[in-house]
Amino acid sequence: MEKSVTPDSIRQLLVSEELGDRLRGVNELRQIEPAIAFELIQTPITDKDTRVLYAAVSQMSSLGTKNLTSSEEILRDCLLNDPEPDVQAVAGDALGALKIIQAFENLQQVYQNTPEWLVKLSIVAAVGEMGEAKAFSLLEDALKSDNELIQTMAISALGELGNVAAIPLLKPFATHNDWQIRYRLVQALHRLGGLEAEQIIADLVSDQVEQVAQEAKLAQNS
Repeated sequence: MEKSVTPDSIRQLLVSEELGDRLRGVNELRQIEPAIAFELIQTPITDKDTRVLYAAVSQMSSLGTKNLTSSEEILRDCLLNDPEPDVQAVAGDALGALKIIQAFENLQQVYQNTPEWLVKLSIVAAVGEMGEAKAFSLLEDALKSDNELIQTMAISALGELGNVAAIPLLKPFATHNDWQIRYRLVQALHRLGGLEAEQIIADLVSDQVEQVAQEAKLAQNS
């Protein structure tokens, strides 16, 4: 018979010398009341093993609402000081999900200095999710990336930002050879709205890739 998961049973796992126990403890935090889980997650957030730390930071997007001040401090530290790109990236994701706009300057600083594409990608997504107006120049720069995933995320983020000044920057992507970029472009332009966006969408109604053409038609009809 399996033991029931309780705060006490999780607490014991989180301080175990066995890596597998600690990872299981972090995973089991999802099964208990979030306020208690937030208190307990303070232990794995300082774990020396990257896998445990990553697993813990991954849960901050949901648990962080229980104490945004403490969460901001934890996530800033991971973003700025952790040597592992995976941990930095998931910290960026959480800052975006929690809309901690006070961390924008930190996100921008790391974006400008990191050589890691995964970290850049998470930051582009985060600033879009935050809806931070000051992110416009960062996203403009991301459009010029030689990494198409970063470009695609920047297109979506500019749509979320809602600044119609993005439309001339986005227009060249209407002829991009990757249909997924054109697909995201339609969605971003639809969010931004206006005559110029509508004209680009109208051109994409006849796109050779069905998914893009269909998305453009949906945008026209909604």
